[in-house]
Amino acid sequence: MVSSNQTSPVMGFLLLGLSAHPKLEKTFFVLILLMYLVILLGNGVLILVTILDSHLDTPMYFFLGNLSFLDICYTTSSVPLILNSFLTPRKTISFSACAVQMFLSLAMGAKECVLLSMMAFDRYVAICNPLRYPEVMNKATYVPMAAGSWVAGSLTAMVQTSFAMRLPFCGDNIINHFTCEILAVLKLACADISVNVISMGVADVIFLGVPVLFISFSYVFIIATILRIPSAEGRKKAFSTCSAHLTVVIVFYGTILFMYGKPKSKDPLGADKQDLADKLISLFYGVVTPMLNPIIYSLRNKDVKVAVRNLVFQKRFPQ
Repeated sequence: MVSSNQTSPVMGFLLLGLSAHPKLEKTFFVLILLMYLVILLGNGVLILVTILDSHLDTPMYFFLGNLSFLDICYTTSSVPLILNSFLTPRKTISFSACAVQMFLSLAMGAKECVLLSMMAFDRYVAICNPLRYPEVMNKATYVPMAAGSWVAGSLTAMVQTSFAMRLPFCGDNIINHFTCEILAVLKLACADISVNVISMGVADVIFLGVPVLFISFSYVFIIATILRIPSAEGRKKAFSTCSAHLTVVIVFYGTILFMYGKPKSKDPLGADKQDLADKLISLFYGVVTPMLNPIIYSLRNKDVKVAVRNLVFQKRFPQ
């Protein structure tokens, strides 16, 4: 018999999910399924209107279409796996499927951080330098910017995933999570993970710290410019063009800070409750945030509301 501290070729992993709370599984299956359908519908509609409506052929809505597509990809990389785990008694995943799922979730998360900072730059130029906006944010600029976010996110995800999946694993290969979340997988390693920790720290600085600083400085200049507008109507109109993006940024980064910034419980009983809370917060981050993005942009952006209304009207009453 192989002892628990020895390594052997890993064929797959067992995902714990909510196995310790079977009553919650059925409830969350229905809840997550409904949220996933809303994500597909809401973001799908946003992609359609940004492509079909000529009035939305601008850099801001090009980035918005990318964000919606990214949210669909991000949730699709994990939600079907989560839903399946709620229905299956033994929640297993193969080694290769675990690596693919980890890569996709890391790539989409990094891309969203970069994309949100690019959207902040777009709003900065539009409000602080409106006369130069057509010159600065032309198609030769914003298309490579969006493509760069996809390439950068994919590269960092490839590095993190390859470092993690090359490690030797020991024990029963039980992942205490819904998916192959990288931190949960690293806990199974029976080798030095200092290289993983350092590379993740560097990635966090580049893909979390730098975009947060960039967005913060952008909005400092944006708010200062808006406050200098003499008329209240002008200030309201200027702020309305960036309020949806600012709301999405607060929801996205606020959830991340809440997930990783809260103190850990030292009480064993409290640790069990915190473990459940951590899983549910992770679920919130992975499902609720992509669901809110199209709702926020639909409610807080006049152009999107008009475009969605026109799309629905054309479908119901074709000419």
